[in-house]
Amino acid sequence: MTSNFYSPVVGRLTPYVPGEQPKISNLVKLNTNENPYPPSPRVIAAITQAAQQGLQLYPDPESTALRQAIAAQHGLAEQHVFLGNGSDEVLAHAFFAFFQQGCPLLLPDISYSFYKVYCGLYGIEAQLVPLADDLRLQVADYARADGQRVAGVVIANPNAPTGIGLPLADIEQLLQLHPHRVVLVDEAYVDFGGQSALTLIARYPNLLVVHTLSKSRSLAGLRIGYACGQAHLIDALERVKNSFNSYPLDRLAIAGGVAAFEDQAYFAQTCQAVMNSREGLILALEDLGFAVLPSQANFVFARHPAHDAAGLATDLRARGVLVRHFKQARIDQYLRISVGTPAQCDQLIQALADVLQLRG
Repeated sequence: MTSNFYSPVVGRLTPYVPGEQPKISNLVKLNTNENPYPPSPRVIAAITQAAQQGLQLYPDPESTALRQAIAAQHGLAEQHVFLGNGSDEVLAHAFFAFFQQGCPLLLPDISYSFYKVYCGLYGIEAQLVPLADDLRLQVADYARADGQRVAGVVIANPNAPTGIGLPLADIEQLLQLHPHRVVLVDEAYVDFGGQSALTLIARYPNLLVVHTLSKSRSLAGLRIGYACGQAHLIDALERVKNSFNSYPLDRLAIAGGVAAFEDQAYFAQTCQAVMNSREGLILALEDLGFAVLPSQANFVFARHPAHDAAGLATDLRARGVLVRHFKQARIDQYLRISVGTPAQCDQLIQALADVLQLRG
């Protein structure tokens, strides 16, 4: 649909399509990488208390208490932390702040599809760098000849939808390849076994690391994301934020986020539970004949050599199990499967076994 009322850019946009959020109850929902466990009880208590006082007042525009909690968790100064309404908003502000350089932004050809959407929104040229045949990112592919300008580099680590992580040495190499441009490392899934680049911030002024509370902190419904980097990068993000929305986080989100960081024991327990289930899920899928990529995320990326992935996804949905299928070249025979509780993983495996038996 188009309209004469659109501004010129709107008709050219290709919006991001999120995973299905079903209206049907009792589905096994393994399609959007949510944490299968609820947030810490301390989060619920903090949100309840915050809801009982002060909602008639604006929240702290700087989300100071949450910034301080995040900084303390990562051993950073408060001025090295930026907050937004989910990591998607943080990423959007970063694309606007750093990558409108009139030259191409380097992105993996298979990664979080919102990156290309931001490029379309802000008029940034995306230069897609192919993953290797085994769907791994090769840092050497991001090198450019002297004088060849780029706007920056954006990667997800661990990558989505593959789940494959890079070691810190590779991240350092990326930073050294482009010392005069921002290298953004999106670490949405890093708490499930990846290596975080947060430890490199003090040494690299071009490093911006983005995190979310949606995955490992079980707060997808609260919408909290943050970025960490040296103060000059955070200042740029604050300038963009305060030219867009001075109050991205409400009082409930700030209170819940602080409580989530205060309960480190619960965080560690649930992350380990997800990782344990992931390893069991990989073994069960392999027993059914699937090839599964190594994962350091809360999902796995798997294909069956004898069965079409789209058909498997359809058959699973008919049995009340949702997984994610991407109609994209090179990965259209893979299913991305979020790691659920042990019971949810068992239901998935039983449904897959039934489907494969019927297919012969």
